[in-house]
Amino acid sequence: MRYLLGTALAAAALSLLAACGKQEQAPAPASSAPATVATAAPTPAAAPENALGKSVFGKTCALCHAAGVAGAPKPGDKADWGPRIAQGNELLYKHAIEGFTGAKGMMPARGGGAALTDDEVKAAVDHMVALSK
Repeated sequence: MRYLLGTALAAAALSLLAACGKQEQAPAPASSAPATVATAAPTPAAAPENALGKSVFGKTCALCHAAGVAGAPKPGDKADWGPRIAQGNELLYKHAIEGFTGAKGMMPARGGGAALTDDEVKAAVDHMVALSK
């Protein structure tokens, strides 16, 4: 009797284990029309975040640009950034690195962050431009 009970338990355990890997199939649709599969349109890959530019902006540039101090264009202000962006990134980089005084205000060299490298300043400019397009 023990042997039969043990064998029955073992057989039940084996059938449960065998069923674990199987997936249940959904019943066929009731309609006679062919089933259509809705597919989502592929989403475009997001541009990689400019982490360096965002960090430099937050630590240095935001001191003036967030509030528009001394005529600094606020990120996202398309009307203020549009003419600047139209001049090209190289001129924006030059003004940010070397400093600039214009009709609307002034930009201190490296945003006042003398220890910033050219690449860090450029990354911050790229970050603000991306927010302002």
